[in-house]
Amino acid sequence: QVQVVESGGGLVQAGGSLRLSCAASGSIVSINAMGWYRQAPGKQRELVATITSGSSTNYADSVKGRFTISRDNAKNTVYLQMNSLKPEDTAVYYCNAEVRTIPTMRVYWYWGQGTQVTVSS
Repeated sequence: QVQVVESGGGLVQAGGSLRLSCAASGSIVSINAMGWYRQAPGKQRELVATITSGSSTNYADSVKGRFTISRDNAKNTVYLQMNSLKPEDTAVYYCNAEVRTIPTMRVYWYWGQGTQVTVSS
């Protein structure tokens, strides 16, 4: 079994910053890509940012220049530093991880339970 747990969400004023963390644990051989997605009320879940095991990154156009994704491979953890937050960034933020698992050595995607980010105007 693999668990993915997010933390760091909360309420912040527009222009403020938050840092999200996501840790994977359990029957892990290795983790390939990790990423952050978000879902606002009444909208589909959308990609925010992804990072490979080699630290190559990809960002949604809406967050480029404001958000930074990073990871600590030794801790199986991914971070999302969010600066210059806007009300339209309000959403539940989900982490996912592409994990090679014990004992099958197969690769599966796992999702966290989500963390709420609310940006007030």
